[in-house]
Amino acid sequence: MNVPVTSTLPKHDIADASLAAEGRKRIEWAERNMPVLAQIRERFEKSQPFAGVRISACMHVTTETA
Repeated sequence: MNVPVTSTLPKHDIADASLAAEGRKRIEWAERNMPVLAQIRERFEKSQPFAGVRISACMHVTTETA
């Protein structure tokens, strides 16, 4: 999953942007080793069950959940 960074994105306070590459590696690891997540993503991309619905969530991110 590659998300392009554009100048239209809001600015955020990031403590250490140099850690982004390591975070990306962890996300990619989860995608490779947790096939159920990939299956859910593929199914929802096709069926769009939440089209037109605004969903929000709040999550405490730790190194284990990054």
